[in-house]
Formats: sequence, C-alpha cells, structure tokens
Amino acid sequence: MPLLYTIGKLTVGPAMRLAFRPVVEGLEHIPASGGAIFAGNHLSVADELLLGTVVPRHLAFWAKSEYFTGTGPKGALSKFVLTGLGAIPVERAGGRAALSAFDAAIPALRGGDLVAVYPEGTRSPDGRLYRGRTGTARLAVAAGVPVIPVGVTGTDKVQPIGTRIPRPGKAKIVIRFGKPLDFTGRSDDRTSLREMTDELMAEIQKLTGQEYVPRYAPRRAEPTSGGTPTAGSAPA
Repeated sequence: MPLLYTIGKLTVGPAMRLAFRPVVEGLEHIPASGGAIFAGNHLSVADELLLGTVVPRHLAFWAKSEYFTGTGPKGALSKFVLTGLGAIPVERAGGRAALSAFDAAIPALRGGDLVAVYPEGTRSPDGRLYRGRTGTARLAVAAGVPVIPVGVTGTDKVQPIGTRIPRPGKAKIVIRFGKPLDFTGRSDDRTSLREMTDELMAEIQKLTGQEYVPRYAPRRAEPTSGGTPTAGSAPA
C-alpha cells in the first residue's frame, strides 16, 4: 500500500467514518489478496472518498490526466498527492490515449492490486442507474480478475452535484458489496462484453434498488429531461 494512502487510512479514514457513519454490508466479498475490480454506481464525488475509507486494502482510482500534468505549485501538489495515492491517470479524449489507462491498470490488477471503476462513465444526473459502458468487462477479461459489484446510496444527498464539500448528516449512507463476478474465459468480442456489462449492471441495481435507464448517462454539458446535468468522472 502506498505510504500516502496508508497515512490517509490512519487519519482521514477514521474521521470520515466518524463523520458520515456509513453502513457497510458484504465486506466478506472483498478478497484478502489478489487483484479485483470494484465496479459501482456513481452518484457523487463522495463515492470515491467513502469507498476508499471502507475497503481495507489499497484501492486505485482513475483520475483525469490533467491532474498529473498541471503547472505551478497547485499542479505539483496535485501530481504528488495522486501519485502518492496510487491513482491511475486517464485521458478523457478517448481513442488510443484513453486505452493507456487500461494498459496501466492491467499489470496493477495482475500484480494483486484493487482498482475501482464506474461503468456508467459519469455521475448519475438524477439518481437513476444508467447503462454501463463495456470497459469494465474488457478490463476484467484482459487482466483475468473478478469484478465486485458495489452499490452506494445516500451520497447524492450528502454531496449533490455542484457542491464542493460533503455535508455529514444529510442522509444515511449505505455501501454494499456483492458477490464477485467471474468472467474468466469469456470472449472479449462486442456481444460478449455487452452481455457481461449488462450482468454487472443488474447486480449493481440489486444492491441499490435504483431505477434502471437503458441508455448512457448524459455528460454535464448535455441536457436531460428528469434531472440536472452532471459532470463526467471515472472511465469505464
């Protein structure tokens, strides 16, 4: 576990648990060793903070590549923190640049690390669960590791889209871990990846009880009927 991550687990972690008092279910599904992908719904920026708080092992998150290349004191601090936390940089432009994030994640997973992804590709604009993108399934097949479904509720009330700081006490936060999904030996063709992704999203929905929307979540710049626009976040 990276040193800075360890320090955070010993300091920020207890403070987060005390302030937000998350209810955690299914910890027995987290492997004691070996690589695995944590794939969950995405309601709020607070999801990452709380997930990292309750998972006992090191959990590597994706972070926009701009956070690693900024200039000046702020840019240097951002790069130092994210590198120290073991974050994986990802290009938001797509194409070959975006695939570099998967290239970095595969050896980490094969080496026994845990990686967190959000298959919806962005925060839900209205609290519903949107269609998953197939990158999570592709990563699981390539790395040969299981996928652990994660369902989080309440974080959209604690830190709604547009707010910068989470607000304790605004809602009960529940984090549920489902049984690992083993996609070993499955084909990585388009049809198979879609099937695996749909299986994963169905398991996430069981954990959250969210209404499912069979289309991709809109990015923040795109209007949506039934909710507020949202910003993009982790790739999947």
